[in-house]
Amino acid sequence: MKPTQKLHDSGQSLWLDNITRELLNSGTLKRYIDTLSVTGLTSNPTIFDHAISKSAAYDQDIRALTKSGLPREDLFFKLAIADLQGAADLFRPIHERTAGVDGWVSLEVSPLLAYDIERTVAAAKSLHAEAARPNLFIKIPGTKEGLSAIDETTFSGVSVNITLLFSREHYLASVDAYMRGLERRIAAGLSPDVRSVASLFVSRWDKATMDKLPAEFRDRLGIAVAKSTYAAYRDLLASDRWQRLENAGARAQRLLFASTGTKDPTAPDTLYISALAAPNTVNTMPEETLLAFADHGELEGVLPQDGADAADTLAAISKAGVDLAKLGADLQAAGAKSFVESWNDLLKAIDTKSRALVA
Repeated sequence: MKPTQKLHDSGQSLWLDNITRELLNSGTLKRYIDTLSVTGLTSNPTIFDHAISKSAAYDQDIRALTKSGLPREDLFFKLAIADLQGAADLFRPIHERTAGVDGWVSLEVSPLLAYDIERTVAAAKSLHAEAARPNLFIKIPGTKEGLSAIDETTFSGVSVNITLLFSREHYLASVDAYMRGLERRIAAGLSPDVRSVASLFVSRWDKATMDKLPAEFRDRLGIAVAKSTYAAYRDLLASDRWQRLENAGARAQRLLFASTGTKDPTAPDTLYISALAAPNTVNTMPEETLLAFADHGELEGVLPQDGADAADTLAAISKAGVDLAKLGADLQAAGAKSFVESWNDLLKAIDTKSRALVA
């Protein structure tokens, strides 16, 4: 049995953190579904920037859409939605077989809207309607400013992938916003069956502290944060507040481990996959990490519900001089900034390619 199958059988969903037109058209994504137990995928501006700028697969569509006079941002979403519709259709049997638990794809709203709640909600509803796929998540950052948009988007009935979470505290704030949206739906006589995942970024903790911690703590911080968040997640699912929502028809939001490609060249390339196997969660991984785990990955057992040694590890790292609250806030702010930079790079790449193709 392949390691990916073993991981899937442990109760965790394997999602691919990538989407390109070649991946779809070549049959590679279908092969990953059939042979590597992949049951969903995620995308972001950086992924699309690389896919569009480094490939000729989009040229024909870019030329036609440019000639139609479509603005660059709208042009991008046309390209992205076409890709994600194709991927969503491949995952649709999984989505139906699991009664909507699995088989999802994700599309992010423009990061330029991060501080505009009304426009974020409007964009989420518009993109979801245009894609017209039941297994499409709209990604909204779980920043302080994004929490109201998550509440309102959930209330509107659009499924949300809450992204850019870096800590247990970020997770708890985001799931509170999600549950407020569900509670408002119940109060309005609407179904609370609006799905969601909460995406916790893992490896960036270790990248940020790689040269600042004693060797004994190298590559342990991200996993400890993930374990601590997992314990909070399991506690939340057992809480009276969630049980009331579940009794009214809500389905559990799942914790998703993101940024699980190894950044340390001296560490195993499957580090964050082996260490974070956990039932009823998702691990979305870069393509090279997925292939590496399929080839030589090993499970270290599943995470205990209480987070195991996470609290002790975090306390020791804090004692070693890392301000975890500040670092978590800094990582989230840097992540939001990098998404804006990637978005601008993406639009510039489309603009450059559009001009060249039309000329």
